[in-house]
Amino acid sequence: MEQNICKIAILGMGTVGGGVCKILERQKDNLVNKIGGDLEIAKILVRNKVKYIDKVAPEMLTDQWSDVINDDSIKIIVEVMGGIEPAGTYIKESLQKGKHVVTANKDLIAVQGHELLKIAKENNCDLLFEAAVAGGIPIIRPLKQCLAGNDITEVMGIINGTTNFILTKMSEEGMDFADALQLATDLGYAEADPTADIEGHDAGRKLAILASIAFHSPVTFPDVYTEGISKITAKDIRYAHELGCEIKLLGIAKNTEDGIEVKVHPTMISAKHPLASVKDSFNAVFVHGDAVDDAMFYGRGAGEFPTGSAVVGDIIDAARNMQFHCSGRIGCSCYKNIPVKNVRETKSSYYVRMKLEDRAGTLAALAGVFGSNNVSISKLLQKTKQGNTADIVIVTYDVIEKQFMDSITVISTMSMVKEISSIIRVYQ
Repeated sequence: MEQNICKIAILGMGTVGGGVCKILERQKDNLVNKIGGDLEIAKILVRNKVKYIDKVAPEMLTDQWSDVINDDSIKIIVEVMGGIEPAGTYIKESLQKGKHVVTANKDLIAVQGHELLKIAKENNCDLLFEAAVAGGIPIIRPLKQCLAGNDITEVMGIINGTTNFILTKMSEEGMDFADALQLATDLGYAEADPTADIEGHDAGRKLAILASIAFHSPVTFPDVYTEGISKITAKDIRYAHELGCEIKLLGIAKNTEDGIEVKVHPTMISAKHPLASVKDSFNAVFVHGDAVDDAMFYGRGAGEFPTGSAVVGDIIDAARNMQFHCSGRIGCSCYKNIPVKNVRETKSSYYVRMKLEDRAGTLAALAGVFGSNNVSISKLLQKTKQGNTADIVIVTYDVIEKQFMDSITVISTMSMVKEISSIIRVYQ
């Protein structure tokens, strides 16, 4: 590093950018020993310099990208502005000029990560993105390094804190979805527009990144089936408890003999599974490898300091690599090209709650439709009854989704079926 000082530029000064600056200030006396030199923030790119004039030394602030990209003394670009553009252009131009990049941008990495890693390799640069998945939880680096001796067959987890907070409140306090969402918004866990969280899109982007790294094959966000939690009811959670389960929004990626499965959806999971005990806004990632067996990574999935922690860890890693002339040492790990399965080709067990007319032959008719589509019933429970209508809960054994959905299509047209109230996948 030139004169034993590594100069960096930070793009964006929101929650994460502010956290990065605070952590670097806390760590400044230790960095020379952790890196072998000092880190210096040379520039901070913002839209409105006036907004930050009392928080940051004025000479650091700029609203011009040219001040960053044309400064050859800046060696590491830290992108924490988010979004696809202009962040994508800034990262590409940085890598093409030989600058190393650290980013927390899951939206971008989930769509363009493979292209960006290729550019990084061509220019012998580091492109590090630990903070793009699960905030402060180390998971990208463990998958690429610590678990490199494994054939990983499954990665799954709770990778969105907002939805986990909502489901925790519904489970423990009996809240309805709308009330739990409002509480999450009031406490700052949910955005003003919570769509990306509650519909599974945020988790889907993170799962695409995890699957690509774990299975060494490109997976992008459009490959991921996503389903949100807005249809989950307090009644379903009560019935899940009776079945010995919790309902969680899980991202589940499996490397099967006939392709990769990548799905985000509400899932009933045994209360005995480690993921069932992950509550509130915490995240956890569960990994299965042929050598390590099962391993779980748990912690804060978002926030100023948890995400800032992951970003600063990557900055230190990039600076160390520069010091020892080994930049670009670990880049894209996708050396395979495994097909991604359509969700209708995947297998799962299903929980179905429906309202039926309470009359002779109804259950036999349902069983006949399921049987004709090779759907086997594991449990059948009659719940509340009002007049001549009863709540029925059915849990199936594992079945190909197409066969199950074909059954539901037929059942929904039957005269004795008043309502198919809920369908939730069950993790086995």
